Amino acid sequence: MSTLTQSLKSGNWRALVACFLYFDTGFTVWVMLGPLAPFIGKDIAMTPAQTGFLVAVPVLGAAILRVTLGNLYQAYDGRKIALMGLTLSAIPSVVLLLMPGTPSYTLLLVLGVFLGVGGASFAVALPMAGSNYPPKVQGLVLGLAAAGNIGAVLDGFMFPGLAEHYGWAHAAGAALPLLALAALALVFWAKDQGVKSGSAPRAFSSFFITVFGLVALVLCVHAGAFGEGRAGVLLLPVLGALLAIAVLPRHYRGVLGERDTWVIMLVYSITFGGFVGMSSYVTTLLISLYGMPRLEAGLFMSLLAFLGALVRPIGGLVADRISGVRALVLLLAAISVIDFVFAAWMPPQGAGIALLVLVYLCFGLGNGATFQLVPQRWQGKTGLMSGIIGAAGGIGGFYLPVIMGMAKESTGSYQMGFATFGALAALAFVLVVALRTHWMSWALPKEVPGGAVLAGGVAHVE
Repeated sequence: MSTLTQSLKSGNWRALVACFLYFDTGFTVWVMLGPLAPFIGKDIAMTPAQTGFLVAVPVLGAAILRVTLGNLYQAYDGRKIALMGLTLSAIPSVVLLLMPGTPSYTLLLVLGVFLGVGGASFAVALPMAGSNYPPKVQGLVLGLAAAGNIGAVLDGFMFPGLAEHYGWAHAAGAALPLLALAALALVFWAKDQGVKSGSAPRAFSSFFITVFGLVALVLCVHAGAFGEGRAGVLLLPVLGALLAIAVLPRHYRGVLGERDTWVIMLVYSITFGGFVGMSSYVTTLLISLYGMPRLEAGLFMSLLAFLGALVRPIGGLVADRISGVRALVLLLAAISVIDFVFAAWMPPQGAGIALLVLVYLCFGLGNGATFQLVPQRWQGKTGLMSGIIGAAGGIGGFYLPVIMGMAKESTGSYQMGFATFGALAALAFVLVVALRTHWMSWALPKEVPGGAVLAGGVAHVE
């Protein structure tokens, strides 16, 4: 405990709390369609694939927007960017609260992109929190800031009960007081000490081009412009990623030519993608597999999200001690085994819940371990890399509910969905093992004479 206290006192803890609240409320808004989906389905007729697409759109929105929001953080004050993000992510709640009648499926898809702005807060909250602390505690600090994904707990507890009594559209308005609380914390406590470079006007333009470009792409996919059925849905993340990359400054695109970038992106698409994708879909999964009542399924979703979020700082703290590399080798192997066991067995309710608990613990620990590596490997580019790697996590989270919905609709079972993600986790495990020796050369901050800490080859005096 004394070590934890000393670590927190080594920087600005108020700024850390503000970043936590910003990401926490952003996350709450981001995945709220997941627990609301069973209630939406009572008013709007949807196939399993359409339900999967609806809850996946906010996940994809956050994934793509993290890239250009991270780029914006490199050029402009993080506190002001965060306040803008809170305003944009409040738009869906305001629209659903005030709109008479039942919104259309198409409108919900559009609003889903703006919900994604809440999830994109990751690309600002983490580097802004880290900028207030020395390199040697980055794993813990980034883990604590990113524990804001505990916001998913509020979704399961809050939205199903409100939807049951007041209707799902009005329930969405409950997010507004939370967003206001985060805004107050940002105004009075947040501080961004990150080094800025590049053109802020161009970065703002890139961000808003991506927002409205994503709206257009989602509507085109829904209209069948890129192929009927699954083809357009599966192509959407690729098109969105190309859009975000196209508007990035040329010198930032260079990180996409690095092997380490792609491997870390794959890892995070499994750990965080698994966390957020399953959080968006697990309510539907439990109702479909085990006939669990809607309120009970929503509460269990909250429990899973709480466990995953709670252990994320622990994953960062452990990685500070043994390195994220060693931690990820173990965690990716465990995720792969759990997915394959689920696919081969399709267990009864008790065993299925136990496996879901285990995989969520691995997701949370893996998320913390992954981001312990980022400031060590990409010193001075943490905003950009948080956006790019976070985008990969969001894309993984997009594909999970989509593929689960497609597997259920095509085969009547979720086996192929679990098998697909088990194979991806196994691939990531093999790649991390293959690169283990190279990565260990930079995976931990190194003490150097004079009380400095060396991170990513750059000395920092504390």
